[in-house]
Amino acid sequence: MEKLALHIECLIFSASPSISFDDIKNALEESLGTPFSDEEVADQIGILMEKYAEDNYAIEIIEIAGGFRFMTKGAYHHTIGTFLRQNTHKKLSKSALESLAIIAYKQPVTKTEIESIRGVNSDYTIQKLLEKELVEISGRSDGPGKPLLYSTTSKFTDYFGLKSIEDLPKPKEIEPLENQVGEQAPLEEEQKPEKSIVVNEEE
Repeated sequence: MEKLALHIECLIFSASPSISFDDIKNALEESLGTPFSDEEVADQIGILMEKYAEDNYAIEIIEIAGGFRFMTKGAYHHTIGTFLRQNTHKKLSKSALESLAIIAYKQPVTKTEIESIRGVNSDYTIQKLLEKELVEISGRSDGPGKPLLYSTTSKFTDYFGLKSIEDLPKPKEIEPLENQVGEQAPLEEEQKPEKSIVVNEEE
């Protein structure tokens, strides 16, 4: 069918985070009322991938996690990362950044473990990170009460310009407060209205 590639292009563009081959084919057949062979759909996807592989496009179509999605090319990751960091840091408070760092390096991690490191109640900041979709609930711990586990999302890596979580800078050893010299202070209730900060990228 004429312009079949354009229909596929809009499906990949609108998908979040990616769309599978079968979902593309099923959506085309239902929308256009025409059956398509796997070869037809695959050929058109190949045409689109070749099109965006050209140097005059800053984005490309890649096959990832069993599906297809648009992504910026590696040459522009630093520019996108800079923009996202600037906007993210303006909206994240110091406490949110602390909790986010702990989750990123310790994931999957429970709220109790986060609070053990920070020394304050973290209900509010974890909720804010969930709302911003920088972290997600990734399961439950096998420990007593089976508490929720938190991990970072793909939006986290996008925001900080990372190809994957493995690209995080190597952290210094983070020790729970009970392993440090001195007596651990009781958890304090975290202040909800907290002044936002802008993090210097050089820090």
